[in-house]
Amino acid sequence: MKKFFAIVAVMGVLTFGSTQLVQAQDAPAADTEQVDAIAGAESGGIHKELKTKFIEGTASFMSLVSIALVIGLAFCIERIIYLSLAEINTKKFLASVEAALEKGDVEAAKDIARNTRGPIASIYYQGLMRMDQGIDVVEKSVVSYGGVQAGYLEKGCSWITLFIAMAPSLGFLGTVIGMVQAFDKIQQVGDISPTVVAGGMKVALITTIYGLIVALILQLFYNYVLSKIEALTSEMEDSSITLLDMVIKYNLKYKK
Repeated sequence: MKKFFAIVAVMGVLTFGSTQLVQAQDAPAADTEQVDAIAGAESGGIHKELKTKFIEGTASFMSLVSIALVIGLAFCIERIIYLSLAEINTKKFLASVEAALEKGDVEAAKDIARNTRGPIASIYYQGLMRMDQGIDVVEKSVVSYGGVQAGYLEKGCSWITLFIAMAPSLGFLGTVIGMVQAFDKIQQVGDISPTVVAGGMKVALITTIYGLIVALILQLFYNYVLSKIEALTSEMEDSSITLLDMVIKYNLKYKK
């Protein structure tokens, strides 16, 4: 499916490029200057256009929205790094712990859990530490510590949602203030001039657009973070059940 979309995208780009080339070749001599002007504008790059719009939107509110973007992305990147480091080869880890318990070597199983990073290994270590206290104690320990680890995974997500909400709010605030300034200019001039109204409304709408773009960017990162948290939480639950099965088998085999 990915290859299909890639092929369609490439074909679309080639088709668009060939169409533009044909149109440029078929254009009359009078339109040559217009084509050159468009090409010169495109050669400036998108970043220059964004810089121009940023300046037009006034530095006060645009800077606040930019700060929200930077801080929000910092929290997103921190969560992504933390969650990526929390991921392990779960099947290999469970197989190692199970092999150690099959041999009756609980200390070896503890060492494996202690020397492995991630929430799953931490939950296993807490459960293995209480194996001699019975299956009920192990289960309570796994459930309690699993909740603690889930809290660690979700740490900082509330700040991301805060900046997702703040970005468009700051943009809307800039829009309202821009409209107020536009009406002030109309009042000063004493006439509804299209130039005066358009200038104020343009500044107002730029701040709104920028705030919405920032919110969309942060929302994409936030959804990615949530998907990783859900995947890790699911693995933690499945692994906890597997640990209880291992403890039951160990007790049946070595504590008769």
